[in-house]
Amino acid sequence: MTRYETFVEDGTVFVGSPDGPLEVGEVDAVLEAVGGPSWTITYSEAAKQRHPEMDTSDEGLTVDVVDMMHTMTFGERFVETMAAHPADPPEDDDLSPRMGLFVGKLLENLEHGVD
Repeated sequence: MTRYETFVEDGTVFVGSPDGPLEVGEVDAVLEAVGGPSWTITYSEAAKQRHPEMDTSDEGLTVDVVDMMHTMTFGERFVETMAAHPADPPEDDDLSPRMGLFVGKLLENLEHGVD
């Protein structure tokens, strides 16, 4: 199964695709959407109590968000879905639907790790 890599070039985030690089949007907009250039790993007390076997040794470590983006790869179906979404934000929003999908996946990876 083909996986497509994420890369940043000249301040813009791209994801590879069967048709060449797919522009996601400006890296600064992505960083703003996730709360900044770094992410500190935390676990709620409820999660620790619910899953006492969970390894929380990484709690407190800070992750570089751009580095995390560089580790992200996507299957063809997700890339096709992103490509089908508009690259321009609606008038009343800061994020395009395409960037919203990407940011959602990035947040998922920041919160739960990369599979």
